[in-house]
Amino acid sequence: MAERQDGKIEAVYRSESRGVFATFVRLLGNFDLAEEALQDAFLAAMEQWPRDGLPANPRAWLISVGRFKAIDTLRRKVRAARSERELLHHLENELTHPDGRDDGTLQDDRLRLIFTCCHPALSFEAQIALTLREVCGLTTEQVGRAFLTSTPTVAKRIVRAKQKIRDACIPYEVPSGSQLPDRLESVLKVVYLVFTEGYAATSGPTLMQSDLSSEAIYLGRILLDEFPDAEVQGLLALMLLHEARREARISPEGELVLLEDQDRSLWKRELIEEGLMLVERALASRDFGCYTLQAAIAAVHAQARAAPDTSWAKIADLYDALLLCSSTAIVELNRAVAIAMRDTPQAGLRLIESILERGELRDYYLAHAATADLLRRTGDRRGAYVAYERALSLAQSEPVRRFLSRRLKEMADIA
Repeated sequence: MAERQDGKIEAVYRSESRGVFATFVRLLGNFDLAEEALQDAFLAAMEQWPRDGLPANPRAWLISVGRFKAIDTLRRKVRAARSERELLHHLENELTHPDGRDDGTLQDDRLRLIFTCCHPALSFEAQIALTLREVCGLTTEQVGRAFLTSTPTVAKRIVRAKQKIRDACIPYEVPSGSQLPDRLESVLKVVYLVFTEGYAATSGPTLMQSDLSSEAIYLGRILLDEFPDAEVQGLLALMLLHEARREARISPEGELVLLEDQDRSLWKRELIEEGLMLVERALASRDFGCYTLQAAIAAVHAQARAAPDTSWAKIADLYDALLLCSSTAIVELNRAVAIAMRDTPQAGLRLIESILERGELRDYYLAHAATADLLRRTGDRRGAYVAYERALSLAQSEPVRRFLSRRLKEMADIA
């Protein structure tokens, strides 16, 4: 019985902890106090729920307990500073709904906190790093991989961002309606990075972390309710079209399955239809950007009944357009692969080689994996072996490493 209760508490933690944390930040106005309240609430849950059973509304229970724990802590410190007395008075008189929501502009505390973290006083990199770490629960290592940045660098950004918030007295509140759109770019990037880490985990034993991608889609839907503009539609469409392929991306044995080899009957048609509708609506607005273009590329894949039916010419054209609004080496890499599929592997290899010669993506395993695959297609098994070996040395996801190892063995056997 205790084991079952422990499992239920763990499930509640996975599903509710970040939302509860966001509510505590709104109530307490401080990351550290909010983290302490969250820990106190779950410690109390671990003591009481196995004995009394789960409450009807675990989220409300956790917020209520954490709030009173925070009040007790502040009462012990009340003589220390005026600011703490003011916060104690605020908490004792705070009137909220049982689930911790209020009647503000945004009806979800996690989204509220994301916008708050994306304050213009913080650098763009700090906004993203802080929100991914503190709001969405990614580890510092995960944030670093999402940025292609070292863990110590990300850790410093997060610490400095917290110090900036404290020293500049940045309020934990929803900005006014006129200020919200200016922060939308940062928020969209946060949501997308959370999704990509959940959809294709950069390390660990599994390829996907469904909690993260589901969280991102959830936030995307809330965003769309508040901001029905083209890029929000485009981002949600992009996530839905990728999410539709989730079950086909991994074999029953837990092995990675490439897009061209996937069983398309496993693709979720309802998500594809919703994604296609959103893409069409965003494109029709004529006010779209990079997320909509990426969604349009995903839509071309989704509409192909089989891999040979994929319109690589259309995909290459879309990458040409995407490169105009997002001139990054990763977009260049993806464009090179599309051109290789449209024209010849050699054409794509030349483009990838030029990227690597510039020193960009030298430590990005997908650049070497793409090189290996194109060399394999040309019949250059020895060159493919070397490139697969390099990709394997850089990859950190266990399913990806197993896939690359199999490819490497195939090249060795043929050679």
